[in-house]
Amino acid sequence: MFRPTLSRLLPLLAAGLLCTALPAQAQRVVRIVVPFGTGAVQDTIARAINNELGQALGASVIVENRAGAGGSVGSSYVAKSAPDGNTLVLAAASHHIVGHLYKKLDYDPLKDFVGVGYIGNSGYAIVAPAALGASNTREFIAAVKAKPGAYNYASAGNGSATHLGMASFVAMAGLDMQHIPMKSTGDAVNEVLAGRVQAVTSSLIGVMGYKDDARVKFIAYTGKQRSRFLPELPTAAESGLPGYSFDSWIGLLAPAALPRAELDKINAALQKTLADPAVQERLARLGVESAAMTPDAFHKLLRADWESSGATVKASGAKVE
Repeated sequence: MFRPTLSRLLPLLAAGLLCTALPAQAQRVVRIVVPFGTGAVQDTIARAINNELGQALGASVIVENRAGAGGSVGSSYVAKSAPDGNTLVLAAASHHIVGHLYKKLDYDPLKDFVGVGYIGNSGYAIVAPAALGASNTREFIAAVKAKPGAYNYASAGNGSATHLGMASFVAMAGLDMQHIPMKSTGDAVNEVLAGRVQAVTSSLIGVMGYKDDARVKFIAYTGKQRSRFLPELPTAAESGLPGYSFDSWIGLLAPAALPRAELDKINAALQKTLADPAVQERLARLGVESAAMTPDAFHKLLRADWESSGATVKASGAKVE
């Protein structure tokens, strides 16, 4: 009986004439599409959870940036992807905002997606140059009203949450300010730091590093309640503009035809990920108040947000040609 010995097998292996009987099973690859550039807020959040989410799914979870047109380029790509759970989008308030601002999208932000996992909520801070001389909402409104049309505000681009957050503030306060769209939140914040514009509405992650910077003043927090990450900062509603609030949900969406079994699987993996203390700490540093939510509860949130974001866009007067 022929018995191969190591000395006889080595020449065959070296010549590439011997292969394994069964190839190793390829690991599943799941892509989280971020519809903004590298370093953007949603990009940072995606990278804060992808490793642990991959472990919970038994897959390799990678982050892929597809930026453009207020996030609609990346969202469109996911809407048209196979509904197999392998292509998700890290979405936030801007996902619905662009649906009301852009009239010629090739997808429906609500009907073409299903919410597979809620990650949390994030508010924004309104920041102004110290040279403006305003320290709170009331003083900011007074300073801008004193010079109608003289001041500008920057955002991360037309249709971004930072655009609508400030546009709705300006409209509600009856201010005359010009919108200056930039390529990212970081660029918009830099305009305020340099004193070239007089305000920006940024997620906390985008400005927390400047809270002790003498060049700027934190005017207000945009949420309904003060942030637990910046409790000393009053809300805009309590410090000069009653009734104003603006914040953002954050979550993972998939193509609408995703089977329920796969949806439940991803949701369970995400809830396990969010329960990880290391992930909780990372999200807290980003100003995200994370929480678990069932797919059905997330679906209700998305439908309600679609309606409310439409009303907010209309009230703000914001337009994207």
